[in-house]
Amino acid sequence: MGAVRMPPAPNREDIDATWNYLQAGITKIMINLQDGMDMTTYMGIYTAVHNFCTSQKAVGLGTSGAVGQAHRGAHLLGEDLYRKLKEYLNEHLAGLYQQSKAHADEALLSFYIREWDRYTIAAKYIHHLFRYLNRHWVKREMDEGKKNTYDVYTLHLYQWRTEFFTKVHEKVMSAVLKLVEKQRNGETIEHGQIKQVVESFVSLGLDEHDASKSTLDIYRFHFEKPFLAATEKFYQAESKQFVSENSVVEYMKKAEARLNEEEERVRMYLHNDIAQPLKKTCNKSLIADHSALLRDEFQVLLDNDREDDMARMYNLLIRIPDGLDPLRQKFEAHVRNAGLAAVTKVALDAEKLEPKVYVEALLETHTRYQGLVKRAFTDEPDFTRSLDNACREFVNRNDICKAGSSKSPELLAKYTDVLLRKSGAGVEEAELDATLTQIMTVFKYIEDKDVFQKFYSRMLARRLVHSNSSSDDAETSMISKLKEACGFEYTNKLQRMFQDMQISKDLNTGFREHLKEDLDKQQPLDSSYSILGTSFWPLTAPNTTFNPPPEIQADLDGFSLFYKKKHNGRKLTWLWQLCKGEVKTGYCKASKTPYTFQVNVYQMAILLMFNDKDAQSYEDILSVTQLTNEVLDSALGILCKAKVLLMKPDGDKPAPGKTFHLNYDFKSKKIRVNLNVGTKTEQKQEEADTNKTIEEDRQLVLQSAIVRIMKARKKMKHSQLVSECISQIKSRFVPKVGDIKKCIEILLDKEYLERLDDDELGYLA
Repeated sequence: MGAVRMPPAPNREDIDATWNYLQAGITKIMINLQDGMDMTTYMGIYTAVHNFCTSQKAVGLGTSGAVGQAHRGAHLLGEDLYRKLKEYLNEHLAGLYQQSKAHADEALLSFYIREWDRYTIAAKYIHHLFRYLNRHWVKREMDEGKKNTYDVYTLHLYQWRTEFFTKVHEKVMSAVLKLVEKQRNGETIEHGQIKQVVESFVSLGLDEHDASKSTLDIYRFHFEKPFLAATEKFYQAESKQFVSENSVVEYMKKAEARLNEEEERVRMYLHNDIAQPLKKTCNKSLIADHSALLRDEFQVLLDNDREDDMARMYNLLIRIPDGLDPLRQKFEAHVRNAGLAAVTKVALDAEKLEPKVYVEALLETHTRYQGLVKRAFTDEPDFTRSLDNACREFVNRNDICKAGSSKSPELLAKYTDVLLRKSGAGVEEAELDATLTQIMTVFKYIEDKDVFQKFYSRMLARRLVHSNSSSDDAETSMISKLKEACGFEYTNKLQRMFQDMQISKDLNTGFREHLKEDLDKQQPLDSSYSILGTSFWPLTAPNTTFNPPPEIQADLDGFSLFYKKKHNGRKLTWLWQLCKGEVKTGYCKASKTPYTFQVNVYQMAILLMFNDKDAQSYEDILSVTQLTNEVLDSALGILCKAKVLLMKPDGDKPAPGKTFHLNYDFKSKKIRVNLNVGTKTEQKQEEADTNKTIEEDRQLVLQSAIVRIMKARKKMKHSQLVSECISQIKSRFVPKVGDIKKCIEILLDKEYLERLDDDELGYLA
């Protein structure tokens, strides 16, 4: 196309000449803008438009020059110019359409983009040159609410849309989709072309009611809609084919790669508006349509610890609604079974089961699957909940805790006792604290927290009384962990036990100073006393009568007198079963160094009798010590087993008619010999006593909860009361409905409650 020559500047009165001049200028801009435009031509066109619009000579009107007529004339001329410009654009676009027929696919895209760029740049120039028309005639038309009148730039876009775009958009879109498919099949494409097509479609979204606003309607309908349909079709076909020829894991890798590619496509050349619907389309074709297949594979991945592949599956299924629910259910069942299997493995003999072995089996399962939740499932709350549900199940109901027994909290308390007791192992402080934190992990899942509390407090009492704690810091750390988990009330008594021990230390210091001041009273023993508040310590009175040896009795009397002066009115009860001490020997022929025997007070009383003579009869020992046969038999049994005493005539166990002789040939590899050891029978008895107190306490807890609820509500249905009671108490233990009903009956008998009509209960103040 040759350069357009401009005709001479027209006379402002000559309409035809003016339009010819303008048309030549517009054509120059439309066709040859790349050659540039000199200022003279630019000003010439601008002036011609101005003159044309302000010319007062209107065809068919007189030239009287009246203001009204002149205004009308300018108006007519403006309308005339606008109409002529519109006709010119239509003609230009009809020519483009004819040219477009010669192109297809990428050539069509190139043609469309080239012509769009040329047209929109020209539109900006023409818009400026026709500024006078915009400012006056167009503005007035729009102010008067005339439809289909736009500023000159918008007019260009409207005409492109109606005269050209509507005829070619399908072919253009088809070319775009072919190009995208090529890229999806691994070919390199000129994606800049698609980006420009997208921008063109977006620019054509003009609001029919307000030309100053734009919408995405054209883009959404003519670009997004076919693009999404083609995407769905492509991935449905591809994934169907791929799945039939590859493993599920390989398919997941493929799907992951495809989803990443589509996100990249949005960044590279698509409009951001398509991101969500495109994601939805891909998720449906690549994931939702194959979700059953993926979920079926999950168990295989779990069984084989395929963490990376589980993470991949998680990242895919999280993209679709409810995609992960079946996975969570399978995961929960799997963890529960793994925990049960771990317990079964160590639970061959429940009686001999070491607490450490049991707790570590529970912890190992939890740690393993908690790691999986963190690494593969990004600590997602619902997977964490599934893990918690599974752990709660296998911690509270397994081969060791059959038929609702409370073995788990008991063994956990015993393991804690092992950790906190002085031992030769000498665990590092940091390591000990880490292990206590793990204990709390299992504790979190324990349903019967009251059982743990009972056993724990009994063992803590023993550690404190026997000064057997590995460290005060570790003890207080554990109590603060329990307090954090269960609140102040749960640990209140434990903390009071500590306070009592501190008060006892001060009392002992005071007693020693008191003895020093009183020169007549030399302390015969190196003794230490613990004063334990009855309501805080889980201790029972001795299960035997006892007559302490005179050496001990004198010291006891001195301390009792000292204590009662300080605390008038308090009653001291001696817990003989917890008293212990050391006796030194001076009779053993086999050792130059005297042995020291660590004994309980009952053993001490028996041994001190041998200071008077070498042999004592069973009856004499019984008479002097005043012990019951059962307790005496146990104490003598240990002394005989250790060969400190020899029983004659020999036999299975101590009994009336036997005589006990001091063994002068006693030998031991250790200089300090511990004879204060509990028997299996004593341990079993203590467990039975503890379990009995747990049951009694539960009755009281249930009754007080029922009274508390009824006091607040005054009236309540029986079933509502039961469920409210469960929800209030389940943090301490899981109450049985039968037990709650029994407690309701007890409270009815005690007249705290009354029966009303319609299965209701009432509170009696």
